[in-house]
Amino acid sequence: MLKKLLPVAFTMAFCLSAPATADEADIRKLMEAKLGAKVESVTKSGYLGLYEVYADGNIFYTDEKMSAIMVNGQLIDAKTMRNVTEERMRKLTAIRFGDLPLDRAIKQVRGDGKRVLATFEDPNCGYCKRLAKDLLKLDNVTVYTFLLPILSEDSVRKSKQIWCSSDRAKAWNDWMVEGKAPSGRDDCDTAAVTKNQEFGRKLNITGTPTMFFADGERIPGAIPLTRIEQKLGQVK
Repeated sequence: MLKKLLPVAFTMAFCLSAPATADEADIRKLMEAKLGAKVESVTKSGYLGLYEVYADGNIFYTDEKMSAIMVNGQLIDAKTMRNVTEERMRKLTAIRFGDLPLDRAIKQVRGDGKRVLATFEDPNCGYCKRLAKDLLKLDNVTVYTFLLPILSEDSVRKSKQIWCSSDRAKAWNDWMVEGKAPSGRDDCDTAAVTKNQEFGRKLNITGTPTMFFADGERIPGAIPLTRIEQKLGQVK
């Protein structure tokens, strides 16, 4: 939907007029009318009098007069050099870990398995293969891997073959780590793969890998193992 929103958003910068004393409710109403999308939240950003508008999985910024709209911009705190937009996106896209349909994931337990991590991955994703190798180095963790084929039809076929394997974890690691392609059947009950695709769209997951930690925080991309360990250590 973002591609549809962009031209509209830039047009808004020239044609919108908000009340002189616009508040969050006014901005929400105008943004929803112009974007044609539900606005999840409107909050003051704390910078330059800008409001943060979260809609359709994206953050927009506007002033109280809505004289301009900032799209795809990154708000950086000049004093600390923190990426404020990135931090806010992690909070706004967080979920309840317990709401994940864990029965549709490949479960791997190492050590005491107390720490938990969920990943959404495509079997033909190069970054996912790098992540798979790193995750094998973790101890005392339970990893839930959701098969999310989004790259090609071959990704769908491989996902179904892995899901149909008698040992899904082994089939996954054989392919992702060892490069041994799955060769079994793909005609078992693969509803889990289809439902994962639907669930991925619901969560607005547009790239793999995407990780979720126990506190519900979402982190896209294959981040370094040290950062994963750090995050797992922070979550109680």
